[in-house]
Amino acid sequence: MVSHGKFAEGLKTSLEMFSSEADKRVFALGLHNGKSADEFKKEVKALLDEQNFTEDDEFMILADLIGGSPLTTFLSVAAEKGMLDRATVLGGMNFTLALTVVVSLDGMDRESLAQMALGEASQALKEYKLPSEDDEDDEEDEI
Repeated sequence: MVSHGKFAEGLKTSLEMFSSEADKRVFALGLHNGKSADEFKKEVKALLDEQNFTEDDEFMILADLIGGSPLTTFLSVAAEKGMLDRATVLGGMNFTLALTVVVSLDGMDRESLAQMALGEASQALKEYKLPSEDDEDDEEDEI
């Protein structure tokens, strides 16, 4: 996961509360305030270099924004390493999207997983309506 600021790192911490796989299989990088694109690029390279990825490994790359500097920088490094043909990129990440991906990684191919995760993420976006005092009065009348 890549993001501006600490969003990806915070999201990973939350995922770890729901899935033990998140600690082992999810990596989070953020382009923090005051950090240059070159510094972030070095972090991306270091992360990808220290992992023992094989040519059989596939990747789901989640980003806060399609077209944002964190994602474009990450994709540039991944392209240099020949990883993009084994990657699916999803933008506009939220908790539901990330959790769906993490818990379903082994159960389906990347394209099916991407479609399912995007559907789940969009379904999770709702306005929560607080009950009004009128609703509470109606409930009391029903008791």
